[in-house]
Amino acid sequence: MTKRVFGIAGRSGSGKTTLLEALLALLLARGLTVNVIKHSHHDITLEPAGKDSARFRAAGAQEVMVSSPYRFAIMHELREQEQPSLAEQLSRLAPADLTLVEGFKHDAIDRIEVYRPATGQAPLYTQEGFQCVAVASDVPKPSDAPASLHWLPLNEPEVIAAFIVQYPSA
Repeated sequence: MTKRVFGIAGRSGSGKTTLLEALLALLLARGLTVNVIKHSHHDITLEPAGKDSARFRAAGAQEVMVSSPYRFAIMHELREQEQPSLAEQLSRLAPADLTLVEGFKHDAIDRIEVYRPATGQAPLYTQEGFQCVAVASDVPKPSDAPASLHWLPLNEPEVIAAFIVQYPSA
């Protein structure tokens, strides 16, 4: 079972994936085992149409596992079923010290928003019901931001990694 879950959210183009890549290297260097869940609003294709696993899914298999000496992947077809919750997805993962979650921004988990004003979009932390404990940004904290909201330097991933490891005592 995962010991901790921490989210990363932000607008498209804000740098979430780049930050997650940097965080992974830093957290692994600290000796942590880390899982990642990435939520997508798009269809997921691991193999092109016509390959064996795609053909098995098209033929009606509920789950298809592709396995090699290097990795394995399980594709589960929902076929009109509701998308599993974050808790259900977490239960499928191998045990880890930390699971980072990109997306699932309406779930009640501790998270950091990646915010770049250059995207031309408003920050998520100002939206009703959006829960975040910190913002990682390339601009200073605005004077109207909640005092309790931690503001982290986006271009210093080691500071963000330390925050995640130390939170909630940060």
